[in-house]
Amino acid sequence: MNFTLTDEQRALQDSVRQFAQRELPDIARQIEESDEPPSLELRKRFAELGYLGVNLPTEYGGGGMSHFDAVLVLEELAKISIAVAFPIFESCFGPTLAIAHFGSEAMKQRVLPKVCAGEMVVAVAMSEPGAGSALTDLTTQVRRDGERLLLSGNKRWSSGAGHSEAYVVYSRMDDSPGAKSIGAVLVEKGAKGFTFGKRDHHMGFRGVYSADMYFDDVEINDADILVPAGGFGKLMDAFDLERCGNTTMSLATAQSAFDYVLGYVQEREQFGKPLVDFQGVQIQIAEMKMKLEAARLLLYRAVINAESGLPSIAESSVAKCFANETAREVTGKAMQLMGGYGYSKEYPLEQKLRDAWGWGIAGGAIDIQKVNITAALVGRRFNQRT
Repeated sequence: MNFTLTDEQRALQDSVRQFAQRELPDIARQIEESDEPPSLELRKRFAELGYLGVNLPTEYGGGGMSHFDAVLVLEELAKISIAVAFPIFESCFGPTLAIAHFGSEAMKQRVLPKVCAGEMVVAVAMSEPGAGSALTDLTTQVRRDGERLLLSGNKRWSSGAGHSEAYVVYSRMDDSPGAKSIGAVLVEKGAKGFTFGKRDHHMGFRGVYSADMYFDDVEINDADILVPAGGFGKLMDAFDLERCGNTTMSLATAQSAFDYVLGYVQEREQFGKPLVDFQGVQIQIAEMKMKLEAARLLLYRAVINAESGLPSIAESSVAKCFANETAREVTGKAMQLMGGYGYSKEYPLEQKLRDAWGWGIAGGAIDIQKVNITAALVGRRFNQRT
């Protein structure tokens, strides 16, 4: 097993890093202050550079590269800010990949070229007020009314809600019980009967919209069906790849916090010597580094084993869970090493810590990942209702 990047991968990583460090810090600061998403102009710039849909097929405008290549691109951008990296996250690891794997040819042609051109961001609408971790309790429904299909229900905690141009909406497609009736449909912003509630503002994730979504007899057609009833397992298989995107965002947040504090402890002096000369600081730095390296290897294993397909729930859950916890630990330790400076908004650590906590909630909470891991180990799902 070779853990060394190829010359091509290293060149890709270096080029993205140079672009990110040169062009994105000022934009990231503006987003953090305004809490508004990246502009359409920035998305177009990403498209020109080939960062959108790195791992989507070339026939739809994608880069035709691997999930691993997409990880390399996403991490370098997310080190600057998760908000500036969010369009890449959605194009490479979000519901766009479900469309690429399971959508009809017509749907692929309709959506994927726009995503790769920076003209469309597709968000996923899964959770509801009464269905988060218990996703099979969702009540959003597609029903047939003569020649029409009507979508009704309420979604919550969709990252990008109100800002994204299209949504993959998990819905009940017939009257079968539990997961058997669940599928998904594609709904574009502006559809009649599709509205948004008041925008949420979170502790972190500034620049990433979230709002309640209301579907009041939104008329769709058969061409809008991504996965029919009985396809819940397919949808969750695609979501295993989203976990790898979440893992990458967590890792990037933690790595950028570590990089900053490593420079800080070598420059900051107390008691007449640099902080790094104190043994207690050395131990903290080493522990942070070990966790980061382990998280990176778990992520790389999940995406490389998947190649161009979808990763296993076990490997993606292990990677996400470990990276989520590592991000919280590393950003917390980094803030502590910086003392009052770490807690100040004039320095990046307080933002890194706020964002780190969000990734352990988004995309399936940490404890849910641990349940997934155990289920994979014993080969069966656990019934949480009894």
